[in-house]
Amino acid sequence: MSVKTKRVAAIDCGTNSVRLLIADISGDELTDVERRMEIVRLGQDVDRTGRLAPEALERTFTAMRGYAKLIREHAPDGPVPVRVVATSATRDAANRADFVSGVRDVFGVEPEVVTGDEEARLSFTGATRGLARAGAEAETPCLVVDIGGGSTEFVVGSRSVEGALSVDIGCVRLTERHLRDDPPSATTVEAAVADIEAAMDRVEESVPVRTARTLVGLAGSVTTVAGIALDLPAYDPARIHHSRIPAERVHEVSARLLRMTHDERAAIPVMHPGRVDVIGAGALILDRIVRRYGFSEVVVSEHDILDGIAWSLA
Repeated sequence: MSVKTKRVAAIDCGTNSVRLLIADISGDELTDVERRMEIVRLGQDVDRTGRLAPEALERTFTAMRGYAKLIREHAPDGPVPVRVVATSATRDAANRADFVSGVRDVFGVEPEVVTGDEEARLSFTGATRGLARAGAEAETPCLVVDIGGGSTEFVVGSRSVEGALSVDIGCVRLTERHLRDDPPSATTVEAAVADIEAAMDRVEESVPVRTARTLVGLAGSVTTVAGIALDLPAYDPARIHHSRIPAERVHEVSARLLRMTHDERAAIPVMHPGRVDVIGAGALILDRIVRRYGFSEVVVSEHDILDGIAWSLA
């Protein structure tokens, strides 16, 4: 008996980027039809003001209108199910109703401003569902870490989630709080490290992170660090996906990024222009996680919460 293929569209709207995945799901297989990412910096100054800036909202809606057009173009047999998930910046904003109404106008569906716990679970599903099938078997339990713009999700599990927590440390948030110099001073880096360590203290109160045998890292900060560690001449998702980056290389890349100026970071071949000013903070978060829990390497996944959203529509 043949398994029916279902086409779905997933949108992940984070603090730094808005991403689209149009995929065909058949049984236990997810096949990309279209995967896009735009840096919109929705969370611009939200940590300071508590509100989404009008210009940030407009950048986001402009990207979303392009995504809506793509979804229509890839729906020859009629509308496909769409799920829009918004995460850290939108959770924190006093004017998130403006965001909700704008998304409804674009896609015709209500965006879901998910809790940190739900965000963590979607990330875990997206990151781990294809590991074994891809030949990237991981010793379990896994610690899945999704380093976003406003928050970082820590999820421990084997076949299912055993513990999860979202904490307010992300590459945009830490940059705006601490790493405003170019390059950041030792004092500001120390302040950022203290923030990260305090967040990990909270994580250990409720998530069994010390039981994890494998670290799986997700999202743009991690994949960018991987691309630098692999010395790629250009960003290559196929080379980065399921690569294994030794701890020593994570330490080296993080330290190097924090010593560099904006222009030096911008010249790195794998660097997306929208990550230039926040990659130091993202790399620092990954570095502190590797150091604190003594992992010998990080398994890098290009699949994350976006894939988890798509799977939820199956």
